[in-house]
Amino acid sequence: MDVSAAPAPSEKIGRYRWVIVSLLFAAMVINYVDRQTIGLLKPNLSKEFGWSEGDYADLVFYFQLSYAIAYLAWGKIMDKIGARWGFGIAFAIWQIAHIAHAGARGLSGFIFARMGLGVGEAGGFPGGIKAVAEWFPKKERAFATGIFNAGTNIGAIVTPLVVPGITLAFGWQMAFIVTGVAGLIWLPIWLLVYRRPREHKKLGAAELAHIEQDPADPVEKIGWAKLLTKRETWAYSLGKFLIDPIWWMFLFWLPDFLGKRYGLDLKTFGPPLIAIYLLSDVGSVGGGWLSSNLMKRGWSINAARKTTMLVCALLAVPVMFASFASNVWLAVLIIGVATAAHQGFSANLYTLPSDVFPRGAVGSVVGIGGMLGALGGMVFSKYIGKVLEDIGTYTPIFVVAGTAYLAALLVVHLLTPKMEPVKI
Repeated sequence: MDVSAAPAPSEKIGRYRWVIVSLLFAAMVINYVDRQTIGLLKPNLSKEFGWSEGDYADLVFYFQLSYAIAYLAWGKIMDKIGARWGFGIAFAIWQIAHIAHAGARGLSGFIFARMGLGVGEAGGFPGGIKAVAEWFPKKERAFATGIFNAGTNIGAIVTPLVVPGITLAFGWQMAFIVTGVAGLIWLPIWLLVYRRPREHKKLGAAELAHIEQDPADPVEKIGWAKLLTKRETWAYSLGKFLIDPIWWMFLFWLPDFLGKRYGLDLKTFGPPLIAIYLLSDVGSVGGGWLSSNLMKRGWSINAARKTTMLVCALLAVPVMFASFASNVWLAVLIIGVATAAHQGFSANLYTLPSDVFPRGAVGSVVGIGGMLGALGGMVFSKYIGKVLEDIGTYTPIFVVAGTAYLAALLVVHLLTPKMEPVKI
């Protein structure tokens, strides 16, 4: 660390880094409004366009296909050009694609728009994790990641509050246009505010020293070929492969489950979905807080992260029985705890690349993991469509959801038993 960044003994550490987190949080809110709109409108659009369960599964599949391919590219892009322009470009692409849904006139039109959305949204988390790695020391990263990741749940809450009213009053096309245009306000704010810490005029010396307290990273560029030989890359990526499909399922099929099992519709989805994603927020922030707090108490990164992930994995197990809940609010509680567990688990898994890799490789590792997560989602989407068409029940789907996190933790532990810095 440069001695010029050392603070005076009496200088108070600033909190400007949390402004960056607030911008990331807002972007994730917008991201999930855009992503979840199609799930909320599924019953209406399926009726209007005559979609089967397989057609809707294909719609999700192609979104995830473009997301998977682009995620890998965005990871490298973030490492090359940084979070400011990388995140900004990704955001612009996904907002334009979201608005383009309004022009779709059939399944192929929606698939084209969803693929554009997938290309843009794939840059969101690589950009966010890159920004956190630039702006936070390791001991704060899980908490910071949990906070900005909580924006996904707020977005999932905003969607059933806003989209049904717009749809019922003006039609489904305006639901995409209004939310898309409103979201574009974020982009110029991000470009004006974000800089790397050492380039930021509003950042004090004390806070810069706090951010840079970890040992300096090597300056050597690290390519994909080298990263793919590291067990830590596969620990993160296979973890994502196992848990990301479960979140996709909640996001894209939960309104359908509530409709088929409990008779809810566009007018009544709101309160149950809001309750579920409020619980998710608790898990996102709580999961990040728990591991960060354990580290402040002297626990190692390995013990703090894995203990938190184990707690979250166990909390997800009861979702196996969600289909048997006797009333909608019992189902909401079971599913809400599982989504909270996912977010807490995910907040800690997301920090693994920045915990063990140098900053220059974080975006690339996140990109590799995100690609595998989306590939897992593609496989699971086809499975869901097949199960619903052939059996007509969500029970086998929830059984997979209840066991995925324990499997993911086992994989992470076997591949990174100590979570030590990677030797490049």
